[in-house]
Amino acid sequence: MRGNMRIFKKGAVILAAALAICGLSACGGTPSGPHKSQNGIETSDDGVMRKELTALELADLMGNGINLGNTMEAYGHLSPGVGQETSVYETLWGQSVTTQEMITGMKQAGFTALRIPVAWTNAMDFENGDYTIGEDYLNRVEEIINYARNEGMYVIVNDHWDGGWWGMFGSADEGTRAKAMEMYTSMWKQIAERYEEYSDYLIFESANEELGFRLNDTDIAKDSGSLSDAECFEVANQINQAFVDTVRGTGGNNKDRFLLIAGFGTEINNTCDPRFQMPADTAENKLLISVHYYDPSDYCIFDAVANWGDKDDYNDQNAMLAKMTQFTEQGYGVIIGEYGVLMESGTMKEGTADYYRNFLSNCDLYGYVPMLWDCNNMYDRSTCKIVDEEVASIYLEHSYDAQAELGEAAVKEAAQSYLDEALAAAPDGAGVDENTALAWIMYNSGDWNVTYSVGDVYDPDSKTAGVEAVDVEITGPGTYTVSLDFTGTAGGYASGVVFSAIAIANGETLYPGCIINIKEVLINGEKYTLQGRPYTSSDDGICTRVNLYNDWVSAVPDDVRVMGGGRTGVTPNLLDAETLGNVETIEVTFELVTKEEAE
Repeated sequence: MRGNMRIFKKGAVILAAALAICGLSACGGTPSGPHKSQNGIETSDDGVMRKELTALELADLMGNGINLGNTMEAYGHLSPGVGQETSVYETLWGQSVTTQEMITGMKQAGFTALRIPVAWTNAMDFENGDYTIGEDYLNRVEEIINYARNEGMYVIVNDHWDGGWWGMFGSADEGTRAKAMEMYTSMWKQIAERYEEYSDYLIFESANEELGFRLNDTDIAKDSGSLSDAECFEVANQINQAFVDTVRGTGGNNKDRFLLIAGFGTEINNTCDPRFQMPADTAENKLLISVHYYDPSDYCIFDAVANWGDKDDYNDQNAMLAKMTQFTEQGYGVIIGEYGVLMESGTMKEGTADYYRNFLSNCDLYGYVPMLWDCNNMYDRSTCKIVDEEVASIYLEHSYDAQAELGEAAVKEAAQSYLDEALAAAPDGAGVDENTALAWIMYNSGDWNVTYSVGDVYDPDSKTAGVEAVDVEITGPGTYTVSLDFTGTAGGYASGVVFSAIAIANGETLYPGCIINIKEVLINGEKYTLQGRPYTSSDDGICTRVNLYNDWVSAVPDDVRVMGGGRTGVTPNLLDAETLGNVETIEVTFELVTKEEAE
């Protein structure tokens, strides 16, 4: 997750009495007795590299994983600043100082891999050209690595959001972009050299979600935003290649260490885009690919949708996860570096257990490594246990230890059987068949807390409680009106807008080449003046839509359809998000114009 998305932060907790540490166990082998690392810190890691082990075989051995979220990646570089005690940063986002007992509890809960997100610039004066990582910070990360290795767990270390310094790569200044690469390679050279003697149970990860379009982020580099979409792919590929070359160049165990390559924005569709390329490597079969999965975001990340589990939900999850097989087929291990139904309120949403069981079954089927994103929510670091008994049992059932005795074939057979049965038993969604064209308003409020059927597949069940919609069937050319009423929601309105569009399910197939010509928009019952000219387009070749507000569109596509022709004044942002204010109701009247009529 992005480090500054504070909706995932939870208040600090008081640690319970220390739990007794269990005997060491390992996934795919038991580490030898304690020895000193090259910097004098005691570790149970044996330093052994299994050179014949492939990335796909490693993924099978890693089992289930969990993130140590909102901890070492808590960003304090600007305030309290560089050079503080490591505990200051570690607890900055409300977490307690990590202990061996916490990690031991994770292992007992069925997690055999730990991902440690890190903000290395907390200990780096990079603004003044000093890329040296403070020794105390390196020591503290090593201590946490050792907590996990004491339990025989695999460990992943990355550079996380880290204040968004990644936006330096998108700076308008060439010198700043050069400094970004210099800083990145210096950082990984230090990390790789520091932890070089660890066994292949330690994995380095090139980046987090920022390695994508967010190379244009302005958190640190205020003049960022210079990269086009195509250039973002090019630069992301260059960064991943620099990562591999830098780590391999440090020699020793790092010549053969497994390296985890961050997918493009760690988003599945963009990572599967042919513009994203895996880096070349001097080691054979030692690369893995990382993506994150929080679909649907209105359910997993935000509180807009409170339940999950109809046939559309199952189909969407199964189809999206299946896409990553294009990497396993090439010999790359796949790690779902983050996923989860987040619990900011401290209570589980309806369908969470079903979501996890289906997700983990997909991972079992395809050999992916799932890494739960957790910030002291599902796994309580004070009691060192998963807070829900049903979810706790799911993780034990899908743990490496439980499945190791079954064998790979049996695990995959059981996974496929479950997926088939779960889908068959799921209730039907409230969508439309392929012979029906239906119009509606997609909507996400500015605070993401109010939503209605966002996505190219019409799903009126995917909404915030209390939203009332008027959706209409399209029966041919003519004038139609669609609307949303937010007065019945908890807040009584939608706070602004972050995304909205007029959509027609099956519009492209039933009315190919059609144009949605907006005639009138009413906000809270009053006529609204649009900020430009609308255009009609389609992302999937099935659903026709017109954006009312979509700030993710950096440039109007070439193949859009515009009433009257031309492109002057055409925009994806017909609404002014800065001045829109609270929306109680929105009503849009439009005319469906066929291709023949438009010509």
